Amino acid sequence: MAKDIIIKPIISEKAEKISGKLNQYAFIVDKGSNKLQIAKAFSAMFPDVTVNSVNTMISPGKVKVRNTRSGVLKGRISPVKKAVITLSTGDSLDIYGSEE
Repeated sequence: MAKDIIIKPIISEKAEKISGKLNQYAFIVDKGSNKLQIAKAFSAMFPDVTVNSVNTMISPGKVKVRNTRSGVLKGRISPVKKAVITLSTGDSLDIYGSEE
């Protein structure tokens, strides 16, 4: 159930900055889920941390066009829903992997 809602973490420079400074972690989530379901699924996946808040956003799908020898290829990137989960003070996750 929890793996159906939280699909994968967002691993980027911006996501790594907010995890270090603000104790927030970004994930791609199911488009039909709401904030309460995301918080419950996150607590089920990581039982040793406490969720303070969940912020969600839907990034729209984009049209991509490529010029090739055989002509113009048009495609579409599907829209995704992202969730930024704020943890309580003192909690942390190691989703990026540690360099030891």
